[in-house]
Amino acid sequence: MRLVIQVPCLNEEKTLPLVLESIPGKIDGVDEIIILVIDDGSSDKTVEVAKKHGVKEIVRHTSNRGLGVSFQDGVNRALEIGADILVNTDGDNQYPQAQIGELIKPIIDGVADIVIADRQVDKIAHFSKAKKILQKVGSRVVNIAATTNVPDAASGFRAYSRESLIQLNVTARFSYTMETIIQAGNKKLAIVSVPVETNPKTRESRLFKSTPEHIAKSSFAIIRSYIMYRPYMIFIGLAIFLFLLCLIPFVRYYVFFLEGRHGQHVQSLLLGVALLLSSVMAVVLGVIADLIRINRILNEASLEHLKRIRFSRNKNLEQ
Repeated sequence: MRLVIQVPCLNEEKTLPLVLESIPGKIDGVDEIIILVIDDGSSDKTVEVAKKHGVKEIVRHTSNRGLGVSFQDGVNRALEIGADILVNTDGDNQYPQAQIGELIKPIIDGVADIVIADRQVDKIAHFSKAKKILQKVGSRVVNIAATTNVPDAASGFRAYSRESLIQLNVTARFSYTMETIIQAGNKKLAIVSVPVETNPKTRESRLFKSTPEHIAKSSFAIIRSYIMYRPYMIFIGLAIFLFLLCLIPFVRYYVFFLEGRHGQHVQSLLLGVALLLSSVMAVVLGVIADLIRINRILNEASLEHLKRIRFSRNKNLEQ
């Protein structure tokens, strides 16, 4: 059993040693542990620090490409070197690497494809009350879209089986956390949560500059993923809403018509027609989006097949 622990980094020369030194050297059920550092365009000595601590597997970006790209590049490299399980942690040492053994146990036991650490946000001291509420609301929305029950959807401390990595495809540049849950849920992969307690805060988050930006980016990622897998829910819901809305000006115009005020308040009639046409357009877009969804499923099946060929060959060569 080969475990790859990947650490995405952006200028983490100060905290990376804490992460690397806290990674267990031996874990029950694991024959080999490989540490993989993904340097996302760091301008400090992150790479030098990694090499100094014995890290041999390093993926380097010449410029900052985003957490989603870093995660996917790390996944590809992990599969290339024959990972049976991949654990993702962060270079800022917010996660308890000492609990990696607990994190991967459900996968080793064969009861999970993906394990997501539950940070128990209510216990995180540096999270404001508003942020805790937003985290819970965000997780709830993701669970509805994915038909899952993940208490901490934004947590980046995760373990993935080899099979789940082959099936998942990250397209978001901002963050992969919510997108992968929605994909996994719709592909019926088994997801388990394990409670952990995070380490003290070492720096501010670099994913977003403000809470409104975080909400906007997260909302966009969730809506996009939801449309990818359940477009008819979005567009048919929108069509029904617009149809019900168009009844208001139609009824208003009809009331004036019955009162004998013919030709008056034509604007109500025009508004009703515009809303009705918008409702029809939403249905048409829903049909088109659903056809695109079907095409994407076929493309993903082909991509999964190619991944199996590519990475199985690499693993066989290593063995």
